[in-house]
Amino acid sequence: MAQRHWLDPLARQVLRATGQIPAPARQPNPPEQSPSPSARHEAQALEEVERELLALKLQQNPGLRLDDASAVQRASALGWRLDVNRATAADWLRLPGMDASQVDLLLRLQASGIQLSCGEDLQRVLELPESLVQSWLPLLEFRWYGEPAAPAGPVSRIDPNRATEGELKSLGLDSQRLRRLVLERNRGPFRDLADLQERLQLPAALVESWIGRVQFRPGSAGPVLPPAPKGPASKGP
Repeated sequence: MAQRHWLDPLARQVLRATGQIPAPARQPNPPEQSPSPSARHEAQALEEVERELLALKLQQNPGLRLDDASAVQRASALGWRLDVNRATAADWLRLPGMDASQVDLLLRLQASGIQLSCGEDLQRVLELPESLVQSWLPLLEFRWYGEPAAPAGPVSRIDPNRATEGELKSLGLDSQRLRRLVLERNRGPFRDLADLQERLQLPAALVESWIGRVQFRPGSAGPVLPPAPKGPASKGP
């Protein structure tokens, strides 16, 4: 009868490494088993329930934001599509991971007649991870139009870096947020919507309501100077 090794585990590993006792035989990894028919049927039934639930949510709330890539796949299966070169702000904001400043950029490109032809164009314009844009592709359609989108109407955009108190109030800012905005822009101009939201800690719904209504010109506004005196300049002594 073979004697059992009385060595502790560490000593046994040292002896195995030096070849003084044989290493234990490796057990082959069990082959991966494919799911059973009942498991596949259960998964399909669960997916159908999730799809029907999403359809109900979209019916009740057309502006519903999709949570993740799985929700994008289900919305695609329901027939929903996003026409990249004609999408509205509400369309873009449905996509998971899309923020207000990116939507504002896309709408400005659309208004200037620039059209995107593929996912790579979208990724490059927004400087997003490839994996995120890939997760949107089931919903995206890249149609080419011979003419730029018709403007929704003359809209005067407000520059938060230069706007008056009345213009800022028209954006829905209360007196407290208005004061904070003025203090922050005196420290340095806002670069874009994302920068403004981060510095003022504004709710996403408020910032999203500004898409297409604001613009950010570089630099801050200087002081208003008095008009130059009319007539010949006075000469010194």
